Amino acid sequence: MMSFNELGLSSPLLKAIEEQGYTTPSPIQTKSIPVILKGGDVLASAQTGTGKTAGFTLPLLENLTNKKVDTKSTKGKRPIRALILTPTRELAAQVHDNVQAYSKFLDIRSMVMFGGVNQKQHIHSLRGGIDILVSTPGRLLDLESQGYLSLANIETLILDEADRMLDMGFVHDIKKIIKLVPKKRQTLLFSATFSKEIKALAHDFLVNPVMVEATPENTTAQRVEHSLYRLDRTRKTELAVKLIKEGDWQQVLVFTRTKHGANRLSDKLEKAGITSAAIHGNKSQNARVAALRKFKDGGIRVLVATDIAARGLDIPLLPHVINFELPNVPEDYVHRIGRTGRAGASGNAVSLVGIDEEDYVFDIERLLKQTISEKTIEGFARSSTPTPEDREPPLSGGGRFGRNTPNKNRGSGRGKPAGGKAPGQNPKGHKPRNSNNPDEKPTYKRRPRRRK
Repeated sequence: MMSFNELGLSSPLLKAIEEQGYTTPSPIQTKSIPVILKGGDVLASAQTGTGKTAGFTLPLLENLTNKKVDTKSTKGKRPIRALILTPTRELAAQVHDNVQAYSKFLDIRSMVMFGGVNQKQHIHSLRGGIDILVSTPGRLLDLESQGYLSLANIETLILDEADRMLDMGFVHDIKKIIKLVPKKRQTLLFSATFSKEIKALAHDFLVNPVMVEATPENTTAQRVEHSLYRLDRTRKTELAVKLIKEGDWQQVLVFTRTKHGANRLSDKLEKAGITSAAIHGNKSQNARVAALRKFKDGGIRVLVATDIAARGLDIPLLPHVINFELPNVPEDYVHRIGRTGRAGASGNAVSLVGIDEEDYVFDIERLLKQTISEKTIEGFARSSTPTPEDREPPLSGGGRFGRNTPNKNRGSGRGKPAGGKAPGQNPKGHKPRNSNNPDEKPTYKRRPRRRK
């Protein structure tokens, strides 16, 4: 097998890799690192948990170290030379942790920034000068518009989990950022899956990219055993409690479709004597970090999350994942169960499927090109005569404008949610000052004064 030394990395990086406990590169690292070191654009796809973050971080650090920094245009301050965009705060923090770990013995400065925290600490770090910036699109554009940072010296642009960015409605933000960085640059797209939309987007701003695929698209990790239970929706909580208690599961990541559903399930688990916490977009950043820390340290047994946690959560040796509700977007199933079975470890993922979610099962199996094995537990078989509650269509959630609602409930207009109003409009149809911030107060056209 190939070693990291054979990939052309310098001794400081090899020392940092050794400290992290890695001896041989993963397939995605073996294929991507040499290509990135040559300076070419890359479109890469690999299963989650296969080391793709190191696949772009290591060659990025090598290239930045080997190239002299030009500080003339920045008045002696280090310019931002590399930008890594991620869709979520958790993923941004994880990527930055990797950058810091691998640059330990290099003269490289980096920082991470995202929304949900006071921007003063970000501004303070930017004033000191940095080489690598890891950020979510919203906070980046916000500080750039205020004049606190410049992207004019970007040499390498990296989009991590770009397909998720499109799912979350960041396509316009990405296009704005592309206009702010130099045309002459290296661009890398890394993701666990790539949709046709992503490939089309990549075609617009990548130059002769090299396609790198370590595994077939939309496949689950080989070491993840995934199965499903068909039952009534009203008995899902009961079965989840039974599986966790009788199986003595000590660390379980549970996915729900909505924020309210995550809070409600977490409360029910607590009442059943299972320590739990919920994590989703309505939680403050401090609350999310605290819940994740408790989960990793064993302070709580269950972390209930919406799909915001499907990407970017790096939980070593996570043994169990439960899909309390199946995602409407089949690719999200791959990312959810990919939280377990990482770095060669085995994992177990189960899905609790109500009669209203059978279409989702069909879409997931068609994507994976395989049938998910079904398990049964005595006393939890689905009723032959489902109640009206069990037959209700699944609640929306996970998308910017209700992406996870069934197709029949979506709006028919392009980019419009059900109801006909365009995104970013209030009920009266007044456009807000900033279309990217629907919470901002609307503007009103002033009527011309009538002449007397």
